[in-house]
Amino acid sequence: MIIKPRVKDFICLTSHPEGCKENVRRQIEYVKSQPKVELGKRVLVLGASTGYGLASRICATYASGASTIGVIFDKPAHGKRTATAGWYNTAAFEEFAKNDGYYAKTINGDAFSQTIKEKTIELIKKDLGKIDMVVYSLAAPRRTTDDGTMYSSVLKTVDEPFTAKTLNLKTNELTEATLPPATPEEVEATIKVMGGEDWADWMHALKDADVLTENACTVAYSYIGSKITYPIYYEGTIGAAKQHLYKTADALRQEGFNAIISVNKALVTQSSSAIPIVPLYVAVMYRVMKDKNVHEGTIEQMYRLWHEYLSQPQPKVDDEHRIRIDDLEMRDDVQNTIFEYWDKVTTENLTQYADVDGYWNDFYNLFGFGFDNVDYDADVNPEVNLDLVE
Repeated sequence: MIIKPRVKDFICLTSHPEGCKENVRRQIEYVKSQPKVELGKRVLVLGASTGYGLASRICATYASGASTIGVIFDKPAHGKRTATAGWYNTAAFEEFAKNDGYYAKTINGDAFSQTIKEKTIELIKKDLGKIDMVVYSLAAPRRTTDDGTMYSSVLKTVDEPFTAKTLNLKTNELTEATLPPATPEEVEATIKVMGGEDWADWMHALKDADVLTENACTVAYSYIGSKITYPIYYEGTIGAAKQHLYKTADALRQEGFNAIISVNKALVTQSSSAIPIVPLYVAVMYRVMKDKNVHEGTIEQMYRLWHEYLSQPQPKVDDEHRIRIDDLEMRDDVQNTIFEYWDKVTTENLTQYADVDGYWNDFYNLFGFGFDNVDYDADVNPEVNLDLVE
């Protein structure tokens, strides 16, 4: 097949195997160029195929020399349909890791399910004995609990509707978007999907199976963001789920787990592209942070988390015991300039105040497109083998 990007709304329906491989290769090369980090040598990454989860697995392997088990939920190519980007990313990562002499195995399935938890524990016992680090980086629109109930998350406000300008990703024009308030049932469902319940379930299952080392740590990822996006994020349904995540971390620590929250920077992800107003905020933020030379991509963020925080005996945390890797985004001068640009930006001056090209470049990169050394006119085989644990 000759594979080109096909974008519908905020999702790219195709992904490119060679482009995804290049994306993974570049992240690995970045970490290889940085100093080594003394951290966990046997690492479980839940949600390991894209974004922060994939970058975490790369850091664990190439910064710390770790053996890794990844849990993903991705689809292989079928007929004229390409595989998901996460499938290609994982296949590329495993190829690079194994060629470089590292242990790397992957389980594909619903990480919320008891079946996948049991399969993961079985693999840990068989191959690694115990693990000393668990990265929880799941991002899913829905969750089915063990009793068969399916919960779906929503991107809505709480209490009042919210209207603000947003970027129409189809036309690159500014429009207005209004988000309605969620019902109490929708808030609760979003907490079920995106809160901390499943994280705690994983940690309890791993502990009960005696596959955690005595000093094992676990880290889950969150985002707080600018006051511009507070009504739809920090104060919205997602924010309610994240508050539950923070309470879960507190509860886990009280039980004796070394549980850490890392609050990360806003980036272009498959999830963030779906949230109204956020793409425009990200594009403006990119412009400001690049102009100030403090912009970081996914892999730079995760390496800094590994190097400056997680590897330290007592990592620096805020008043709520959270690591703040969003420190550069939330710097006063950065936020003040973002607010200034936000007030000024229009469709006509969009490229002056927002890095729309940078936004789209990162978006296409997620699916393996936009790399200058990949021939997108070449005929490629979309069927890439991934040696999954059965």
